[in-house]
Amino acid sequence: MRVLDLTDELARQGARLLVGLGADVVRVDDDLTGHERTHWHAGKKLAAAADLDALAGETDVVLESGPVAKLRGLHADGTSRWPHAVHVVVTPFGLTGPRRGWVGGDLVLASAGGMTWLGGKPGEQPKPPPREQACQLAGAHGAIAALLGVLAGGGQLIDVSAQEAVAATLETGAISWIHAGRFPVRNGGVYEHVAHRIFEAANGYVAGGYSGSERMWTGLQTWLAEEGEGDAGDLLEERFADQVVRWAERPHVDEVIARFVAKRTAREVAEQGRSRALPWAEVTPPAELTDNPQLRDRRFFVSVDGTENAGFPWDAPGLPRPVTLSPLVEGTWTSEPRPRAAMGRGPLDGVRVLDLTWVLAGPYATKILAEHGADVVKVESRHRHDPTRFSPSMRLRPDAGPDDSGYFLNFNRGKRSVALNLRTPEGQAVLRELAARCDVIVENFSPGVLAKWGLDYASLREINPRAILVSMSGVGHTGPWRKAVTFADTLAAMSGLSAETADPGEPPQGLVFGLGDMVAANAAVLGALDLLVRGYGGHVDLSQLEAMAATMGPAVLDDGDDDPRTAAHPNRSRHAVPHGVYPAAGEDRWVAITAQDEAQWAALRDLAGLPEYRDRRAAEDEIDAALAGWTRGQDATEVAARLQAARVAAAVVATGRDIVEDEHLTERGFYQKLTHPIAGDVLHEGIVARLTATPGALTSPAPLLGEHTEAVLRELLDIDDDRLAALRAAGITE
Repeated sequence: MRVLDLTDELARQGARLLVGLGADVVRVDDDLTGHERTHWHAGKKLAAAADLDALAGETDVVLESGPVAKLRGLHADGTSRWPHAVHVVVTPFGLTGPRRGWVGGDLVLASAGGMTWLGGKPGEQPKPPPREQACQLAGAHGAIAALLGVLAGGGQLIDVSAQEAVAATLETGAISWIHAGRFPVRNGGVYEHVAHRIFEAANGYVAGGYSGSERMWTGLQTWLAEEGEGDAGDLLEERFADQVVRWAERPHVDEVIARFVAKRTAREVAEQGRSRALPWAEVTPPAELTDNPQLRDRRFFVSVDGTENAGFPWDAPGLPRPVTLSPLVEGTWTSEPRPRAAMGRGPLDGVRVLDLTWVLAGPYATKILAEHGADVVKVESRHRHDPTRFSPSMRLRPDAGPDDSGYFLNFNRGKRSVALNLRTPEGQAVLRELAARCDVIVENFSPGVLAKWGLDYASLREINPRAILVSMSGVGHTGPWRKAVTFADTLAAMSGLSAETADPGEPPQGLVFGLGDMVAANAAVLGALDLLVRGYGGHVDLSQLEAMAATMGPAVLDDGDDDPRTAAHPNRSRHAVPHGVYPAAGEDRWVAITAQDEAQWAALRDLAGLPEYRDRRAAEDEIDAALAGWTRGQDATEVAARLQAARVAAAVVATGRDIVEDEHLTERGFYQKLTHPIAGDVLHEGIVARLTATPGALTSPAPLLGEHTEAVLRELLDIDDDRLAALRAAGITE
């Protein structure tokens, strides 16, 4: 697949992910130096000629990003300059809507999309996740859009809004407002709905907790009893067997665990956790990732001129591991353009997906497939309790039950539910029959579970040779840590992300939402689409750890010596001055402002009445103080609009309520209403990749448990009334 790379920071990650698939990527701008150039552009070719029309005429995909005013591939009427190609355009706020002309980089987009609000300490300025995660999310959706366009056949323009890519990645950040009239607030890194956090060890930090299955708690109790040395406190009492009691007394439980962890090294806690199949991990700085035995065993790292760098989310057939990439060098395509398919009704029309996932990463991946036309059959059961259905802390609405849990509704819309008790041989047999009739199977069981059911890839290939199996385990199906039990926070700790949430000289804060789950989900979608484009089956052995480590940017190569951040100014950047979050009028209201270039600085200086500075970096403290004084008495929405009118990058640091009620997102129809039989009319987070010729759709609300069992078994397996009755009588379909 030939790709013309016209990206800036908004979608560099998308072009890099396509390199990781084995695409032939040609770039026209040599815009980076040093470690950034090595990370973002290795494996590409640099076109010596600047004739974009000639280059675009030979390509399958044009991946372009930037502010609307600077796009090179659009006519004045908004149509593509290269209609023969799959033309993906990633802009800050999309190609339509009242803010289509607004500008912004990672901080502004993370703020406008609701992600900045969730980070930082209570009472202090909010901050986004490290390493430009807003832009990396936008880039990942750009890569997904490219493959969807190729699958649809023919050329079409695809609109990806970076703000919407972020807004779709908040976990409960916005849907809590939709369902409960409240929204999460930053708290320094303590999960609101899952009992996980970062604890200080004797020589570092670990991430862990006790949510999930009851074994997570009983296993921790056993550990405390065996090695607690008096630190187990009262946690061994019978009353703590009740999850409600544990949740109500969480501060006390955490305090006891903190004392236990503080007496042990971080590595000791992590190793003991893995050996006991409990979700604990050491908080590892990115520079130490190359020492990780799991990543080394799975040959995650890529080599560029003999230097190791973060690799790609999975071992793709187009670029098998171990991977060696060339630096950016002059050249152009050497292959023929791929043949075009006929344009279909939707990219994934006719594709059937068997969804064997739960919680967030897997359901997020399969919902994207459902949005673009796939028939997603979700297998679940009252015997295997998906926490997003059954856990009271994840239902969001006080009066919700398992069938109208707000969390479940958002991430499982557009799917059909089949109830199968997979603890029984009969249930497993029916599952194998379903797998034989599906194109894609997505699962996030622990390694080895599918093999027990006769559904590992070798067995699946015998009954369904063209099937694509996407496995989404925490660290992969091979390697010394393959049996590790992981949660979002432990994967963030292992990947280097948690370490970088620390303000300089202070402890890591972690994240309060499952960013890593959705990063992994995007990678899983790319893995499935890649094989669908290639037209043959295969096994995508996705490590969620590797997917997250691949979003650390050049951090593996970075010594951090020129980091301008301080504990008082955690949002500063190497690339812009000023670059920060500033107080606005009202309680806990903030506005993000950056000067991306000299023109923006001049406009900001005039609006805010700032003096000229010969060296803005040296005067950064003074500039930040003056800006904070200027913004403090102004309405955040108004000051952001004034700045954007002058072409200065700015946005409100949006809360969950702000996002849902955002006039721009409303006009673009991002939040869409579906009518659920119990919950009624409910807004859902919408589709990020907007294909003009083959648009996706939110077709139906999330299913009731087992709502489609009989219909699906009749349709796909031709099961008659007698067998259905026998399955019901045996408790197989409950």
